[in-house]
Amino acid sequence: MKVSIITCTYNSAKTVGDALDSLVSQNYDDIASIVIDGASQDNTLEVVSSYKDLVSNVVSEADKGIYDALNKGIALATGDVIGILHSDDILASDDVISRVVQCFDPSIDAVYGDLQYVERANTGKATRNWIGKPFDRELFYYGWMPAHPTFYLRANRYREFGVFNLDFYTSADYELLLRMLFKHRLNAKYLPMVMTKMRVGGQSNATLKNRWIANKEDARAWRVNGIKARFYTRWLKPLSKITQFINT
Repeated sequence: MKVSIITCTYNSAKTVGDALDSLVSQNYDDIASIVIDGASQDNTLEVVSSYKDLVSNVVSEADKGIYDALNKGIALATGDVIGILHSDDILASDDVISRVVQCFDPSIDAVYGDLQYVERANTGKATRNWIGKPFDRELFYYGWMPAHPTFYLRANRYREFGVFNLDFYTSADYELLLRMLFKHRLNAKYLPMVMTKMRVGGQSNATLKNRWIANKEDARAWRVNGIKARFYTRWLKPLSKITQFINT
């Protein structure tokens, strides 16, 4: 099984090497790395060029944001399964991809696991832990979602049900997960391990304003998919993050 990993970069010279190093260290060989760069002004591309044996495709051009860049990567992907590794994230151990692949029996469309938030300058220092749960799509009603940086999906499901919706500013990942797993009822499997370490400072959590926008977009994600959330769903989703600090 071939696994395509998409990494989007923009002025990421300080961190993208860590991300790609974590791919190089994997004990699974059939990995195709795709780097989509948003016309960086630093030496990001110089760093990426030193990973020629790993990176099969590099695109550098202006884009409409990270979801647009991810869609470009999905279009280029040749793997059976597609995963995402952001340029300031790292895979948590050298067996992440091999263990993901082991989960993909014929009945499984997607795999997800645990996410650990870490300090930007010290990826060994955890600040939050996003611990997943065994898959139950009904949990979406209660504010649950898989940790999107740990989400691996069969490539043919993107072709069948679409890619990231660019009408969303911060919640296109939530909309895609809701569409795939709830609306189209794809089967997912929870892998109970820390799969990805994410440096703190993501776009949707950067400011209270962005958090409010994300909350409104979360509600809209249900509407655009023609499914009805329960009255408490919108408010339980941000509250569910409290346990991430308790689990640290």
